[in-house]
Amino acid sequence: MARLLPGMPRPLDPHDLYAADRAGKLSRTVQDYPSRVYVPNTLSDTVSVIDPKKFKVIRTIQVGHQPQHVVPSWDLKTLWVNNDLGNTLTPINPANGRVGRPVDVHDPYNLYFTPDGKYAVVMASMDRALVFRDAHTMKVVKSVPVDCYGVNHADFSPDGRYFIVSCEFSGELLKVDTVKKKVIAKQRLPIAGAMPQDVKISPNGRTWYVADMVANGLWVLNGDTFGKPRLLPTGKGTHGLYVSRDSRSMYISNRGEGTISVLSFKTGKLVRRWRLPGGGSPDMGGVSTDGKVLWLSGRYNSEVYAIDTATGRLRARIPVGGGPHGLAVYPQPGRYSLGHTGIFR
Repeated sequence: MARLLPGMPRPLDPHDLYAADRAGKLSRTVQDYPSRVYVPNTLSDTVSVIDPKKFKVIRTIQVGHQPQHVVPSWDLKTLWVNNDLGNTLTPINPANGRVGRPVDVHDPYNLYFTPDGKYAVVMASMDRALVFRDAHTMKVVKSVPVDCYGVNHADFSPDGRYFIVSCEFSGELLKVDTVKKKVIAKQRLPIAGAMPQDVKISPNGRTWYVADMVANGLWVLNGDTFGKPRLLPTGKGTHGLYVSRDSRSMYISNRGEGTISVLSFKTGKLVRRWRLPGGGSPDMGGVSTDGKVLWLSGRYNSEVYAIDTATGRLRARIPVGGGPHGLAVYPQPGRYSLGHTGIFR
C-alpha cells in the first residue's frame, strides 16, 4: 500500500482492513456518545431512536421526505439522514441527539466519504450521478454523470484510490477513480434482471462481494482486475453485508426469505443460516460495539431485528415506523467512516 490516496490514514494492519473495528475499540471522538440505533422510516418521514440495552424506541425524530439511510460522517461527529425525495440531509449530533438545520442536497439516496475525508459522495440515484461534495459544507465540487440506472452502494479499495459502485436498476457495476473523480470501468452482471445492492471488500482487500436481490446471492470478484464475477448463492433477496468484529465472518441479509447467511472469509463459503422466527424482511443495519448483536431493519414489516451473533437467536423484534431502511448503530469502533450505515476503518 505504498501508493495510498494522499491524506488517507494508513491502515493499522495491511492484512486486515477492519483491524480498527475490534469490539469495544471506540475512538476518543465517540467514546462518550450514548449507544443508540437510528432507524430511518421511509414511509413515515421519521427516524426512530432505539436504546439497544432496553430494546425500545425512546424517541422519534421528524425529518424530510423519504429518509433512506442514516450515515456517520468521516470525522464521526455527525449523523446525516438522507432525505431522498426531500432533497435534504438532516444532521443529528450523536453526542447529545440535537437535530440541526437540514442542508439542501439533491437526490441523496445514499452517502459515502472518500478515505481522505475531503469529499462526500452522494449516490444520486434518480439524477444518475455521483456527486462529489465538500465533506463538511456539502457544496458541490464535481458531479459525475453515469449511464447506468440506480447507483446505490459502494466500497473503497485498500489504498483508497478507487471504489466500486452498484447500479441496482440496470444490473451493472462501476469502477470509479477517487482522485480523478471519474468512472474508469463498467460491467454488466451476467444474469438477466440482476439487481445489485450492498458492496463489501474482504478484510485482506483481495475480494469484493456484491449482494444481488434477483440473483439471490453474492457476486464475488477481484476489484483490481474488475474481471467477470462468479455467483455464490446465499438466499432469496440478498441485500445487506456486515463484517464481524473479529474480521472472520460476514453477515448477509436475505430480505426475500427472512434469513441471515454467515460467510467465512477464510474459506469463502457459507457456514450458517439463521431464520427469523415468524419470518421478516431483514434489510440494512450494523453490528453492535461489542459485536454480540446484529441489528437489521425489517423493510416491509415496520420493525427492527436484534440478532445474537453467537447463536443466531432473535433477541428482540422492535416496532418502528413504516418502511425502515438503512439504520445506523452508533457509535461503532473505527477511526473514520466511509459512509453508508457505517463502514469504518
